[in-house]
Amino acid sequence: MLHIVSCVKQTPKSDNVKIDPATGCLVRSGTESAMNPFDEFALEEAVTLKEQVGGKVSVITMGPPQAEAVLRDSIARGADEVFQLGDRAFAGSDTWSTSYALSKGIEKISSLQKVDLIICGKQTNDSDTGHIGPQISAWLKIPNAAFVKKVVRVNEKSIVVERLTEDGSEIVELQFPCVLSVVKEINKPRVRSVKGRMLAKRAPVTVWTADDVQADKTMLGINNCPTRVVKSFVPKREVNATVVEGQNGKEKAAKLVELLKENNYI
Repeated sequence: MLHIVSCVKQTPKSDNVKIDPATGCLVRSGTESAMNPFDEFALEEAVTLKEQVGGKVSVITMGPPQAEAVLRDSIARGADEVFQLGDRAFAGSDTWSTSYALSKGIEKISSLQKVDLIICGKQTNDSDTGHIGPQISAWLKIPNAAFVKKVVRVNEKSIVVERLTEDGSEIVELQFPCVLSVVKEINKPRVRSVKGRMLAKRAPVTVWTADDVQADKTMLGINNCPTRVVKSFVPKREVNATVVEGQNGKEKAAKLVELLKENNYI
């Protein structure tokens, strides 16, 4: 019986992510939000493991009141219990502060029922850092495997996974408790059931402040982050194209070769 914690985040549903140039923070107002796409695979894997070996899936998120929506979505997808870190002290946190806050939240969950496994998506679609999973493992001082594409086997004491590397993949075994960061190749998220949707509407959401999880407030929020956003902007895209003219394919090919030679490409 495993107790698995899945970390999820509410992020912009659109790829058109806007950043406040003054604060360097994400602009959430007026933007439709949903569960971070990569976290869907993490949650699906947590629920799948629960179904295979038995246990419980808890979900934790850090965010403003509206982030409750992704927790109810998690219930609809098969989670059993949900927790929200909701406190102004968390606002504007970078990955260092966020992972610290989540680690304190996970410690709090583990004090209620020992946590065996923590699963995160490999990254978020608003910052794309891929830091959270490895940083949580560092705060908790437990093993971590990133870019996990497959769970090979699992028992009461450990889990064996296949993770992607730059030149292929490798098989690693981690003793519990540990942290996994998974890639989208690991599974296909299920469709929310009608029963799940009904459960999600009435499921209790436990909200914790920084004090509730005994987090050091000097390590939280925009004013205490070690990361500073100096400037953010959308790069200008310049498209320079040359149309190769010709009467037929052979003539166009000859002109193309000549053009490539002129520009020292061949």
